[in-house]
Amino acid sequence: MTKNIEIEFKTQITADKYHALLQHFHLENNVFKQTNYYFDTDDYILNEKRIVLRIRQKSDTHYKVTLKSQSDQGAYESHVLLQKAQAEDMIQNGFQTKTFFDDIDYFVTYRVDLVNYRVSTPYENGVLFLDRCEYCGVEDYEVEYEVSHYHEGEIAFKRFLDKFDIKQMPTKRKSERAFTCRR
Repeated sequence: MTKNIEIEFKTQITADKYHALLQHFHLENNVFKQTNYYFDTDDYILNEKRIVLRIRQKSDTHYKVTLKSQSDQGAYESHVLLQKAQAEDMIQNGFQTKTFFDDIDYFVTYRVDLVNYRVSTPYENGVLFLDRCEYCGVEDYEVEYEVSHYHEGEIAFKRFLDKFDIKQMPTKRKSERAFTCRR
């Protein structure tokens, strides 16, 4: 298991701005698909506690289960790599969280997925991500900026927004957006 703190800044953008940024950074041919399968209990306890539990599929053979808990300065993440058959079984049948994460013990099942067409590039002292997301028949776009230091990242992200004439908008997490069509 690996653990880290994810510090990110994000905002939704228009489709036109997304395509303009792809062109500006010459990233049109670098977009890759990843699917996030989100899990929760039958009564959505994790969602209520602002805990995200997902399996991310980056390729036909690359799967990772991630537990994220939010804080004011970022998200604490724990990851475990999975075998394809193991991930498929978890998506189909659910699983006990304690099997992978010591500090949480619930039986969870797959609730909803979000397909993300993502591209990334180094930017100043962080990494810039451009995302086109599909879920619930909705398509939306966002830019994320991941950094190691909160205050430096906040300043750099503001400069980026100003440079590209992007208005900062409150943006829900991908899981929150996907859960609008939970089953």
